[in-house]
Order: sequence, then structure tokens, then C-alpha cells
Amino acid sequence: MKTFIMKPADVKREWFLVDAKDMVLGRLASLVAGVLRGKGKVQFTPNVDMGDFVVVVNAGKITLTGAKADDKFYYRHTGYPGGIKKVSYGDLRENRPEIMLTQAVKRMLPRNKLRKIFLRKLKIYSDDKHPHLAQQPKLLELAR
Repeated sequence: MKTFIMKPADVKREWFLVDAKDMVLGRLASLVAGVLRGKGKVQFTPNVDMGDFVVVVNAGKITLTGAKADDKFYYRHTGYPGGIKKVSYGDLRENRPEIMLTQAVKRMLPRNKLRKIFLRKLKIYSDDKHPHLAQQPKLLELAR
């Protein structure tokens, strides 16, 4: 028997819609990362982009377990000396929840050249409105 290796031209992509309301951040991010990579497909090949598009709505209503809203921080640096900025996840969820979910998914993807390609297929919106109705996304039910 010969080993079948999937080619990028043979991949059939779908669009999925995920409602993030009342879902835990880490569990949601791991499931979304798996769909972006295409881990659920039978012909999964780790070195080929096989993933589907994922549209996440209601990102502003994601829950955090325990006291992470106050104790966990998101750090960024401006590039200047002393330019480190620190924001709690509770404030980040209120102001820019897309960044919170994007960073969680990004850190769960492999650290190689495909990561940037996977992240381009992730669309996150803080409320329930999104401009991807023409793609007819299927509702992806995730365990809550």
C-alpha cells in the first residue's frame, strides 16, 4: 500500500459558526484551533493547511474560570524602554474581547509557517452580527 499525502489543491474548505456565549476561554480556543488545523478530517496531514474557516460570534460573553478576570494579565510591549503595558483579562474582555480569543487560539497552534495561515481563517466578532452570511456557515456545536 502506498501512503496517501494530501495536497493543498485537494482540500475542501467549509465555514463554521461558533457561538461563544457562556463558553470557557481555554476550552473554546482548543476546539477552534483543532478546526483551523483540520484535525477532525480523515485525511489530516500535519504539514498541509487542511483547516476550515471559523467565525466566532459573541466573543464578549466568554467566561473565565476562577479569579482569572482579575489575576491573569495580557502583556504587550511598545518597543521603547519601560514600555511594557499590562491589562487584566477582565478589562480586555470588556473592551477588546477579540484580542483575548485570538491570543488564546494563536498560542494553541503549532509554531511554524502555517500558524499565520491558520489565523487568517479565524474571524472573531464581539457581538452576534457578522458579515459572512454569504458563505452559509454551518453551526458548530461545542460542548459547554
